[in-house]
Amino acid sequence: MKAGFIQTSPIFGRVRENVEDAVKRIRALDADLVVLPELFSTGYQFRNRAEALNLAEDTGAGYAVTRLMDTARDMKVYIVAGLAERVGNRVYNSSVLVGPREGLIGTYRKAHLFWNEKKIFAAGDTDFDVYDIGKARVGMMICFDWIFPEAARTLALKGADIICHPSNLVLPYCPQAMITRSIENRVFSITANRIGSEGRIRGRNLKFIGQSQIVAPDGTVIFRTGGRKAEGKSFEISVKEARRKNITPLNNVFTDRRIDLFNL
Repeated sequence: MKAGFIQTSPIFGRVRENVEDAVKRIRALDADLVVLPELFSTGYQFRNRAEALNLAEDTGAGYAVTRLMDTARDMKVYIVAGLAERVGNRVYNSSVLVGPREGLIGTYRKAHLFWNEKKIFAAGDTDFDVYDIGKARVGMMICFDWIFPEAARTLALKGADIICHPSNLVLPYCPQAMITRSIENRVFSITANRIGSEGRIRGRNLKFIGQSQIVAPDGTVIFRTGGRKAEGKSFEISVKEARRKNITPLNNVFTDRRIDLFNL
């Protein structure tokens, strides 16, 4: 199958403009599965929770999800995208999976909120679910989830071949850490990050590092972007690689786990 990502440079608050830019890039990409960044439609640096609620959407009827479903249907592609999800008076940092026939397939709400996100978003309350999209089984995690190995391990144990990882990275460590997440679980990982900067809060200018990437189950970085350019990339991958969990003929990353000693 062909899997890829879109690295974007959203303008804060311009939802329709950001969504249409992403849609145009998806339509130019030859892929069966494409991953977009975290909060791709709104931008990242909300000043307060009320602002986030105002820009967030109901994933069942919002502009971003509707346009992504239309695009998935037209292009026969599966799309994972991060966005602000409104549920009553709560707002979640979420990601959605949409498909060409199914429409909205699943929603994941970020479990591990980073820094001031804790002042804006409700803590995620969804499981780390895995979805069969025909050519592969995929799971979702969002940005700072990368620092908790249990997130990727849970998805892998549930059968994920590909971990889709919408992000808005400002710390430099994640691209290298996701190599380890792929190796230790023998899965593909796709990190879709953004570029640019936001300084909407005085003294808190955020610069996003880009470096979106696809990593193979053996840790090979199939491709990693730079940090200055909005772009989309897709690559042919063999899902069978993610279903081989042996490191040697006598070592398996799952069955060798000494869960009898994991008394935490």
